Amino acid sequence: MSESNAARLPPGHRRFAATLLGAFIVVFVALGWSPWYRDDWLLENLLVFILVPWLVFGYRNLPLSRISYASIFIFTCLHEVGAHHTYSEVPYDAWLQSLFGWDLSSAMGWERNHFDRLVHFLWGLLITYPVREVFLRLADAKGIWGYLFPLLVVMSTSLLFEMIEWAAALIFGGELGMAYLGTQGDVWDSHKDSALATLGGLIACAVIAGVHSWLDRDFTREWVESLEVKHAEPLGEVAIERMLEEREETREREAEEAGS
Repeated sequence: MSESNAARLPPGHRRFAATLLGAFIVVFVALGWSPWYRDDWLLENLLVFILVPWLVFGYRNLPLSRISYASIFIFTCLHEVGAHHTYSEVPYDAWLQSLFGWDLSSAMGWERNHFDRLVHFLWGLLITYPVREVFLRLADAKGIWGYLFPLLVVMSTSLLFEMIEWAAALIFGGELGMAYLGTQGDVWDSHKDSALATLGGLIACAVIAGVHSWLDRDFTREWVESLEVKHAEPLGEVAIERMLEEREETREREAEEAGS
């Protein structure tokens, strides 16, 4: 990291990020030491095997905020709980029974394990802000686009996860495929999971917008400007024709310079 970038980091930022990384490694090793189904654990952690190295090696050029790192940490820890037991068999009712003498499923009248529903919802609620931060800092997204793009990423990745689960069930089949798919007999499982991720993302966007509208006096102006047309000419065939003309002009100019 350059000195200019390092100077913009708040005090203790590197220590905070390193502490969360160390804590996650402890959680990862503890829950991955003897998971209930090793093959399913490996499949479930494909996301972690990609995300964590990207965060570590990207810290030098793109250190995220502590809010983003904390959000990712909470989500990945809960994900490791699901990967250890498989999502459909996380024994949260047994934990509640031993701690408080009652279980949530009986109280709510549930007939299935809903831990996967919780994590899908938290994917939208917790991951929207880090994705938004990346969009704002890399793509300079402003106004409505700083909310719409992260929400669309959350929705599309939720859909992608469901497609990966479906493909894994087809490829591996048997107990491994069903354990990873985790529909628990609900034909609408994928739809509900994606809807919950979307709901979490919408709530996150609403909270972020609320905070920004309260703190940023230019909030409304930025939203209005983000909806203004930046380039009057249409693209498509108009842009192609313009690029062809520019290329032809460049060739003619180069030919003239070569002949002179």
